[in-house]
Amino acid sequence: MNAKTVLPAVGMTAVSMVLTLAVVVMWLGTAMPWPVALVVGLGIDGGWLATLAYERRLAAQGDHSTPVTAVGWSFGLIATGVLIAHALTEESAGAWLAVAWLPIAAKALWLVHGLWERTALTGEALDAIQGIQQEARDEAAVARARLRAEASTEETRLTAVTQAGARVAHVQAKTADTLSRAWSTLESAREGEDTGRALTSVTTRVTPGVTPRWELPVWGPTEPVSAFALESAGALTDDALDTLVDKIRHSETPALSYREMASRFRTAGHSASEVRLRAAWKRVAA
Repeated sequence: MNAKTVLPAVGMTAVSMVLTLAVVVMWLGTAMPWPVALVVGLGIDGGWLATLAYERRLAAQGDHSTPVTAVGWSFGLIATGVLIAHALTEESAGAWLAVAWLPIAAKALWLVHGLWERTALTGEALDAIQGIQQEARDEAAVARARLRAEASTEETRLTAVTQAGARVAHVQAKTADTLSRAWSTLESAREGEDTGRALTSVTTRVTPGVTPRWELPVWGPTEPVSAFALESAGALTDDALDTLVDKIRHSETPALSYREMASRFRTAGHSASEVRLRAAWKRVAA
């Protein structure tokens, strides 16, 4: 894996050193003996290579030295400066300036390689990370599928409920319309001019003195009245009710409360409305 970053850095460094040496020998060889120019070129390349080797040694140990890094970048800048200065003295300056950035580019590639090494992981760690990421993607996909299924189910249920409600409302409206028409028919028959005479002609021979009035049936909820209530309705006068309430109230010592008295009153089989019973209590207890 390191070859992906170290090979470009090594190649760029080699090209930069060769170019720097050649430029120094060609440029300075006209002003001084070429062996001296060769020594200058080798000095620049040697210093750069020495600092680079030391930086790589520190990096292999997990260490870092800022002065060594600064010296290495200084040699890179010197080499770049030599190339730029040479390019400015040549007629084809553009071509030489196009390659003057190679020393800086080589240092940048070594920086990238160092970052790669500091962040590199083993194959087991990468496999573990990929497994975790795949598991997270699987869980997210399952959750999305579950949510979509639940949403589809809820939409189907709401559609069914809405349709059922619409059918019920339609039936109720239709029934109400039918009952309304039937009630209108009954009302028209009841209010007709010949209805009374027709009913009288039919019922007088069976029940003399029958009233020709035809009452409409009750349309709505009714509450049946028990036979006991019908028989006992109005059976107790106010005086009798007062006497009975007073008797039940003082059947124990101390006197009973209204709730206890009312319970025993109804348990004994007596009947009276709540309003009359409470009024009797107030008269007796006053």
